[in-house]
Amino acid sequence: MKETPRCPWCGDDPLYVAYHDEEWGRPERDDRKLFEMLVLEGAQAGLSWITILRKREGYRAAFHGFEPEKVAAMSDDDVERLMLDAGIVRNRLKINSAIRNAKVFLRMQREHGSFADWLWAHVDGKPILRRLDDERVPASTELSDHISKSLKKAGMNFVGSTVIYAYLQACGVVNDHLPGCFLHPERPGR
Repeated sequence: MKETPRCPWCGDDPLYVAYHDEEWGRPERDDRKLFEMLVLEGAQAGLSWITILRKREGYRAAFHGFEPEKVAAMSDDDVERLMLDAGIVRNRLKINSAIRNAKVFLRMQREHGSFADWLWAHVDGKPILRRLDDERVPASTELSDHISKSLKKAGMNFVGSTVIYAYLQACGVVNDHLPGCFLHPERPGR
């Protein structure tokens, strides 16, 4: 049986492969999903992505299915409860960041019609297709620098340029599937 060619970063862990095949790099315009990925990418800072993927269901339960309104309303008691929750990364700064960022996210929705509208306006609504090889995949770009600065200015944290570049890749704003990957849009036979 012939193996499906994928970006090498996902390896052969079934959770990672499913994430690569079904989510990563696909244009996402649903605000709730965009908020979920913002929380998860912020939680990942300093850790491996597979650690966060393995705790994703714990995050869904802890953060009310990533409903920004419910997360924004979380209290200090909720933070203390989550500090005991082994289903997530128990980091007070990251937990508080999810709550803070939810409040900013909601304000940005009100100001721009949706968070998706704000985010996708940075690329005129169309994903950026990058033609990279393994050695040239950047950790950040001018776009991630700009979006990171804008989010920080709006009041978010755990949104540094590297976190935001990973977020842009995850949400399909930037398509960094490598040319040999079966999901690269220019791959012959697609």
